[in-house]
Amino acid sequence: MPEQITLPDLRMAAMNLLAMREHSVKELTEKLERKFPGSGLVEQVINKLAEQNLQSDERFAVAFIAMRQRQGKGSALIRMELRDKGISSELIGALIDDADSIWFELAQNIRQKRFHDLPADGREKARQMRFLHSRGFAGRHIQAAFTGNGDHD
Repeated sequence: MPEQITLPDLRMAAMNLLAMREHSVKELTEKLERKFPGSGLVEQVINKLAEQNLQSDERFAVAFIAMRQRQGKGSALIRMELRDKGISSELIGALIDDADSIWFELAQNIRQKRFHDLPADGREKARQMRFLHSRGFAGRHIQAAFTGNGDHD
């Protein structure tokens, strides 16, 4: 007969995961349900952790955005990844502003780091644009990466 899963066991497992890094509700739910299948207590434990501010989707999203920016990823990719991790569209919209100068600067810095000089012809420009697009930058950020004038509006 399988061992009975208790609330303290689930809470300890959740706290161990949260001690390593922030997790979204969706991530935490998936991990705990894999570890403790059929317990039926996962949602209750996670709700209590959120109530006590030990789990926060907002804190997770802020940390995730900062990490992906350090990795040179653009706002479009980060938005998609956050949606996949169960973060609400409202929270994503509140945390990611495509008009924020950081996205324009990041696209320009990533382009310069990878390619150094501005493209000499249309073919090279298209290649650099595809690279930035693959990194998740929006079209307006990609265009600004080639002008370098800082005019983002």
